[in-house]
Amino acid sequence: MTKRNKAFLSLAFICIIWGTTYLALRVAVVKFPALLFAAIRQVVSGVIILLIAKKMNPTVDLSRKNIKHQLLVGFLLITLGNGLVSWAEKYIPSGVAALICSLMPLIAVIFNLVRYREDHINFPIAIGMILGFGGVALIFKDDWSNLSNTKYLIGIVATFIATASWAIGSIINKKKSSPINPIFNAGLQVLLGGLLLLFFSPFMDNYATFDNFFQADVIISLLYLIVFGSVLAYTAYMFALRELPVGIVTLYAYVNPLVAVILGYLILHETLTIYTLLAFISIISGVYIVNWGYQRQHKKRDSLP
Repeated sequence: MTKRNKAFLSLAFICIIWGTTYLALRVAVVKFPALLFAAIRQVVSGVIILLIAKKMNPTVDLSRKNIKHQLLVGFLLITLGNGLVSWAEKYIPSGVAALICSLMPLIAVIFNLVRYREDHINFPIAIGMILGFGGVALIFKDDWSNLSNTKYLIGIVATFIATASWAIGSIINKKKSSPINPIFNAGLQVLLGGLLLLFFSPFMDNYATFDNFFQADVIISLLYLIVFGSVLAYTAYMFALRELPVGIVTLYAYVNPLVAVILGYLILHETLTIYTLLAFISIISGVYIVNWGYQRQHKKRDSLP
């Protein structure tokens, strides 16, 4: 099997598994300090990934430049990206968090539009943005009163920040990451991002619920997220990101929210209405159109003499 085919299989794995992690997070963080939970998950996962990577390939890049780069990416993807979503899910449903996170490819395009002068907003990109952010508005159609709840609103804002951070971190990692042992580099990102979560936890967590760590559903969620959500899925993501264009890899965001919304409805009895379905269709359509418009723009530019 070619590396490209393996990358597509990795992407398919990510599409399903990361859709289930919103449910596992929600189950755990409503009972246990969220950032501490995320920190434990990522530190343990990081150590496991590093050991596996070192076993597979003893050649590693421990230069100051590479460590600083992995620290930055780990901060953006793990500390902010994963940590803030974990924290936000204490206050918002897992399906809502997943729908907002599905805007990630759209935000990545916006970031590139701002960053590169040769890129500009064309008609498809403009329509896609309207659809994408219009879909977010539809999420709250049934109960705008939720936005008057300070904790709910903060959870929404935190999820938007996390989504933007994940988009920026993915772009930076794609363009500047060291080619030496990418799985080891992924382990560094997870470990360093987890250690930063451990540092920030006392400032944002309430440790009064620490004893709930020993409840079965918290332990099961933690083990599932370590093995599947981090060790397997994150390394698969980094492998896919290295072998495929970032626009293709971010397609996982089309599938994750559907998996998360359905599981949230079936298992956690989260609200699922016609507006939830319309929000999903609107966001996913918007993200697709934005990516299509962005790729078409690049093809036109590359074809110029």
